[in-house]
Amino acid sequence: MLMTPESTAPGSLDRPPRIWLVIGDKLGDNAQVEIIAAALGQPCERKQLYFLAPYVLGKPPFKASLYHLDKARSAALEPPWPELVITIGRRPAMAALWIREQSGGRTQIVLLGRPKRWLEKFALVIATPQYCLPNQLNVLPIDLPLMRSNTTAVAAAANAWQARLAALPRPLTAVLVGGQTKPFVFDSKVAAQLLAHIGQIAAETGGTLYITTSRRTPPAVVEALQAGLPPGAILYRWQANDSANPYLALLGLADRFIVSGDSISMLVEVARLGKPLAIFPLPYKLAVVERLRNALTRLVQPGAAGRRAPLQALGDGLYRLGLIGYSRDLTAVHELLIQRGLAVRLGEPFLPPGPQLLDDLPRVVERIKALLPGVTA
Repeated sequence: MLMTPESTAPGSLDRPPRIWLVIGDKLGDNAQVEIIAAALGQPCERKQLYFLAPYVLGKPPFKASLYHLDKARSAALEPPWPELVITIGRRPAMAALWIREQSGGRTQIVLLGRPKRWLEKFALVIATPQYCLPNQLNVLPIDLPLMRSNTTAVAAAANAWQARLAALPRPLTAVLVGGQTKPFVFDSKVAAQLLAHIGQIAAETGGTLYITTSRRTPPAVVEALQAGLPPGAILYRWQANDSANPYLALLGLADRFIVSGDSISMLVEVARLGKPLAIFPLPYKLAVVERLRNALTRLVQPGAAGRRAPLQALGDGLYRLGLIGYSRDLTAVHELLIQRGLAVRLGEPFLPPGPQLLDDLPRVVERIKALLPGVTA
């Protein structure tokens, strides 16, 4: 039986619907929420959340609560409660569920990604291929995450950096480095493998390697990259709020890109620009217990692109009880980009600039407007 969201159908209001954007500290996540907000064309109030130290990188137990928030720094969450919350990610979603409870269930939640629990409490879940969610009325599958580069910011950065990068030998290859995320491993040993690959590419084709790390890059990986830089390569060490960060300039000026497979946001940003792209796949490291869990998951949970599992009814029941969560498979996005001719695996020849990506944003906006009182699609 298909589950349906608990929210009631929209009625009418004598004012514009109140919409909150509940966002956290991940810029790529926030950008997707902002893209939707801009396309909705409705007034939105941003609720920026900050998290207590254990939960900045760590994952809090999932519940409808604010216990994980740094309330002194976060935006106030108080009535009047909104008709709609748009959010993304585990930690902001917990706050969104708390808001829904305070409103007596009247606040509807649109979630980008995968709910850890209570799929039925979300009015709409926007799911990209890496999230293995069931085919339900409140789940909207889309091809790729909605993030895209801010073309104005990219153009401005490219203009500012043009003279600085003009003297570098071409082709200019931007190497965008993410960090470790389950089930991938990204340590100094893997960093050495990346260096070997890109060093060979530089030796064969010449040009310049420009490597940038990110917020999630482990310090050991940064040090390994610095110690093993190929001749002529440049390394930028990520820092918060750093005006010298070359990321946007590279999006505008680099000839081709190598992106570590953990970072879906960077992969999609480059793919939407149509630039030649190679994916550096990260190795898996699974303990015996995790392998057994994965085997069970394949039996009871849907696969990527909504493929039904043999015992999915059992899996859905375990999910509702909070005993398991729907899984994800980041490699599903890799495969989609490769199948569409938008990327290759690192070591394969770069493709010429790729085809234009289909845009799921109009479908997303149409579904969200259907949730809003008095707003027509």
